[in-house]
Amino acid sequence: MTAQPLDGEILDNAQDDGYLYRGVRTRRILAFFIDYLLIGLMMIPVAIIVALLGVMTLGLGWLLFGILAPLTALLYVAITLGGRSQATLGMQFMDIRLARLDGGRVDSLLAVVHTVLFWAGNAILTPLILLASLFLDHKRTVHDLLLGTVVVRSS
Repeated sequence: MTAQPLDGEILDNAQDDGYLYRGVRTRRILAFFIDYLLIGLMMIPVAIIVALLGVMTLGLGWLLFGILAPLTALLYVAITLGGRSQATLGMQFMDIRLARLDGGRVDSLLAVVHTVLFWAGNAILTPLILLASLFLDHKRTVHDLLLGTVVVRSS
C-alpha cells in the first residue's frame, strides 16, 4: 500500500498533473447516486425510530419526518466527507475525494456547508451548478469555487 500525499503536496502538483482530474466529473456523478442510495437505506431505521417516537408522544414525534431526510444526509456528509478520508462512501468507491486549495483538511463544518451550497444552488440555478464544471478549471462546480475546494482522484 502506498502512502497518500498530504493535500498540500497534491495541490502543489495539481497544476501539472492532469491525472488528478481525469474522469472526476463522471466519478462525482456516480458517487452522488451511490451516496443517496446509502442515505435512503440509512433513513429506514431512523424512520422506524421516529415512528415509534410518534406513537409514544401521541403523534407529536411524527413532526420529525419533515426533517428526516435532510438531517440524515447532513449527518452522513459531516461524518464521512468531514472525516479522515475526506470522502463520502460513494466518493471512496469511485476513488475521489474533496480537497481544499489551500492545502488544509476538510472538516465537518466545511463538508456540511459544501452540501448545503450544492442543494441551495440546485434549487435556484438547477442546471448551471453542474454545467459550470464544463467551463471552470479542474472540473470544479460553483460551490467548489465559492469554498476554495476541488475534487481530485484519491490514487
